[in-house]
Amino acid sequence: MDRSAGKVILLVDMNAFFISCEMSVNPGLKGRPAAVAGDPKSRTGIILAANYEARAFGVKTAMLVHEALSLCPGLILIPPTRGLYEKKSKEFMEILARYTPVLQKNSIDEAWLDLTGCEKLFGEPVSIAQRIMREIQYELDLWCSIGISENKFLAKMASEMKKPLGITELWKKDVPVKMWPLEIRQMYGIGSRTEERLKKIGILTIGDLAHCDDGLLSEALGKYGRELKRLANGIDESPVEPEPKSVTRSISRSTTLVRDITDMDEARTVLLSLAEEVGEEARRSDFRGKSVQIVIRYNDFTTITRQKTITPSYLTRDIYRTGVELLGEHWDRRRPIRLLGIGISNIDDDIPVQLSIFDINEELPDRVKKEEKLERAIDSIRSRFGSDVVKRATLIDK
Repeated sequence: MDRSAGKVILLVDMNAFFISCEMSVNPGLKGRPAAVAGDPKSRTGIILAANYEARAFGVKTAMLVHEALSLCPGLILIPPTRGLYEKKSKEFMEILARYTPVLQKNSIDEAWLDLTGCEKLFGEPVSIAQRIMREIQYELDLWCSIGISENKFLAKMASEMKKPLGITELWKKDVPVKMWPLEIRQMYGIGSRTEERLKKIGILTIGDLAHCDDGLLSEALGKYGRELKRLANGIDESPVEPEPKSVTRSISRSTTLVRDITDMDEARTVLLSLAEEVGEEARRSDFRGKSVQIVIRYNDFTTITRQKTITPSYLTRDIYRTGVELLGEHWDRRRPIRLLGIGISNIDDDIPVQLSIFDINEELPDRVKKEEKLERAIDSIRSRFGSDVVKRATLIDK
C-alpha cells in the first residue's frame, strides 16, 4: 500500500438500507423495483427508501408516492416494518465492532471505524474492507459501500464514489486527481443553496473551492466557507468518537429530504413517522423524556433547534403533538425545509422502570395508563406482524 504512515479510517455505508432490510426478509422483492413508503395506500404518502431497480426509473427518497408511481407504474410499495431496521442496524454494528472498539455511528445505516494499528491483526485496509463487506452480505443479506482514508471526511467522500458494493480508497495524496475534478454539489455537506452561492463566485468544482481566496469565501459564506475550503483540501482533524457507555440521556430521529418541504401536511407526515420511531425506542428502553425538541434545517443549511418541556412521557402521541406545536410556532414558512428531526431528552430517572404493560405507575392518570398500555400493545403487535397491521389514525390530521 503506497501511503504515508498515519491513521486508517473506514466509513461503512449500507446501500438502500430500509428497502434492503425488507428484501432480506422477503426475497421475492429482489430484482424488482420496490420502495418503502410511509403510507403505501395513500398517493400523498412519501417514499422513505427505494431499491436500485426503482432508482433506475428516477424514484427517490422523500418523493410523493403518486410521483414515484408515475415514473415507475410497476413499483412495489412496502410499509415500514417497525423494529426491523434497528435490529439490522444493531447486527451491522456488531459486525463492525469485531474489528475495532473505536466505532462511531453516524446514522442508523453508516458508521466510521478507526482501524489505526489493526493492520497487524487483520491485514491491509482494503483486505479488511473486503472481509467486512463479505460478512455483512453473508450474515445479514445486505449490501454496503466502504470508503477508506486517513480522516472521516475523505472516508465519507470515498464511500459515495462507488455504489452499490463499492470499496474506494481516497488518501490525501489522491485528492487532486480523485476529488478536485468533481462538481461542487458532489461534496459532502454542500446543499443546493450553498451550491448556488458558490457558483455565484465562480466555484464550480471541489478544486475551485480548494483554491478559492479566503476573503471571497468568508464574504459569501462566513466561517463556514473557510471550513469547507479545509475539507476541500482533504483536511479534517475530527476524531472517531465512540458512543459513551453511560445510560442514554436522549432519543432522537431525523431525516434529510431530497425535495425541500414547503407544505405543513408533508412536514407533519415526516414528524409522525419519526415520532413513531422515537416513541417505540423510548418504550422499549423504558425512557421518559421531560422535553421534546425538534430540529429544522432550511435549504440554505441554517439550522434551528427548539424544545418544549412536557410531563415526562414516552408516548408517541405526546412526542408528535408537541413536535407539531413547535413546528407551527417556529417554522418560517417562507423558507423551505431540507431536514427535520424530533427527539426527547432530559430523561427522568425518578419514575420507576416499567417491567411490563401491566406494571404501570399508579400515580399516573388513568388516561395516561390506558395510553401506555395501548402503545405497548401496538409495539408488540407490530414487532410480530408488521407495522401495517395497526395504524395510528388518531395522530393523523385528516
